Formats: sequence, C-alpha cells, structure tokens
Amino acid sequence: MTKLTMAVVGTGVIGNGWIARFLANGHKVIAYDPAPQAEEKTRALLEDIWPTLERYGLAGNASIEQLSFADELADAVSGADLIQESVPEREELKKQVLYTIDQHAPAEAIIASSTSGYMPSVLQEACEKHPERVVIAHPFNPVYLIPLVEIAGGKQTEARFIEKANAIYDQLKMKPLVMSGEIDGHIGDRLMEALWREALHIVNDGIATTEEVDKAIVYGPGLRWALMGPFLTLHLAGGNEGMKHMLEQFGPALKLPWTKLVAPELTDELKQKVIDGTTLQSGDVSISDMEHRRDRFLIKLMQLLEEEGFWPSERVLAYERPNV
Repeated sequence: MTKLTMAVVGTGVIGNGWIARFLANGHKVIAYDPAPQAEEKTRALLEDIWPTLERYGLAGNASIEQLSFADELADAVSGADLIQESVPEREELKKQVLYTIDQHAPAEAIIASSTSGYMPSVLQEACEKHPERVVIAHPFNPVYLIPLVEIAGGKQTEARFIEKANAIYDQLKMKPLVMSGEIDGHIGDRLMEALWREALHIVNDGIATTEEVDKAIVYGPGLRWALMGPFLTLHLAGGNEGMKHMLEQFGPALKLPWTKLVAPELTDELKQKVIDGTTLQSGDVSISDMEHRRDRFLIKLMQLLEEEGFWPSERVLAYERPNV
C-alpha cells in the first residue's frame, strides 16, 4: 500500500488507537489535541503497546518516529489523505471541529468521524466546502487490534469516498463493514447497548452479580458469537433445516416478556452495585495488566479464526474436516 499521511484529531482512547494502527501499517501520522500533555500521553501509550503490535505484525516501514503533533488543527489536516476525527461525543463540538477540518483539508481527503452515535448526515451539515467526502468510520476498542470498522455515508456523501475509505481500512488489516444505510449508534453499538441494558436490569433486580452476568456470556454465547454472530448461531440451532425450523420452533418465544428493552434508571444504588461488582472481579490486577492480557488473547483468537478460514463471517468458507 502507498504510504499515506493520516491526521488524527483527538487523542483519547480511540484516537490513540487509530494512531497506533496507522503507524503499525507504515503510515505517517500527524496528530492534534489541545489538551495538556496530550503528546506525552500518546507517546507513552505507544511505547507500552508497541511490543504487542510487533507480535501482531508490523509493516516493514512501521515506526513510532513517523508520528508528529501539530500545534494547530489546520496544520494537522492541510496535507492529509485521511482525517480521523475522534473528539468527545458532543454534537456541537464535533461539528465545530469538522467545520475547521473541512476548511483546511485537501478537497480529495477523506474526513472520517469515529463517532459511536451520530449519523453522518448530521455531522456533515457542518462542512460547507466538501460535505461529499464525510463518512463515519466507527471502530471498536482496542482500535489497534479489533478489525471491525463500520463505514457509513450520509445524504451528501459521494459513493467514491465510501469506496476509497473501504479500500484504505481494508489495507490497514481491518474488516470494513459498509452499512447499507445510516442510523444513530450504527450496528455494533446498538446491539451491545441492548445487551448492556438487559445486564443492568439483571444486576439491579438482584438476579445476578456482574461476575455472574459476565460468566453467562463468556462461557456461552460469547464463544459462539466470536465465530458466527447471532444469525448464524441461531441458524445452527434449527438443526438440519436451519433458520426455517428455528423460527418455527422458537419464534413464538419472541412474544414472551423475557427482556426489558427500556434502560433501568441509573440510580446511585445501581451504580454502586456495578462499581463494586467489577472492582471485586478485577481484584488486585491493574487496568494496564488486564489490557495486555486482553490484547494477547485477541491476537490468538484472530489467528485461530484465520487458521480455520472463517474470515469473513458473512460467508462460511469450506474447510477440511480434521481427522479426530
């Protein structure tokens, strides 16, 4: 892949994750964040996770030295091929930042927002010059390892910029998911939020602790979802007739009032239950140690999926049945 210049605006958890992925794939990165000590924090994180990225696989020309910080937003984006906006989730702030980016970025540069909630049609309203190159490119933490990036265009987005974005993220060892339309929260976050709401109800009602909820996912559906996702998982639940039988057999259960779709009130009592529960679960292990353990696991899991030939999950590929 041709070496590109990537601008990252906002260097929080997601912005720094993008910086790491861009650098690991051999690209030049110009970052901008007005927060005090932003550069020091970013470079400290990179030094910490670079050995992990080396295990995952670096491009031949990958180097932390290809990162620089700009003093002004205009300087960060003026020569960029792709601008990854990752500022906090506040609509007016994002629109203000995107307006400035649009004023100074090259006309053919892609402006990609990492937003987890807003639709591209809403955000591109702020761009007076070239709203046609604004897309959503929503990643998942840790961005430097998790391959999914949800790509969506708005009402003014031109198809060629969606295609360009798809090609760039694909060559960054990602699994771009180009959405057929746009919706608040996109796809992954809406599904996770539904599960999160139900989990909060279960803890709030005293049915289970946070540890028990996590066990219910980790040792059960989570193992299957890593391979197939909810639809193919249920396709197998129907036996030889697949989804047809599953819907006939279990479809009526959808009418049963098992789940609570409305979020519970986040009272002080519920907050404390969740805080106490996760504190007990993590014990004396630091967040940093848990992140390193998570990253090692993710690398092994993705390697396993690669070996089994199950990328991409939307099409099940043929494989040789092992002799057992």
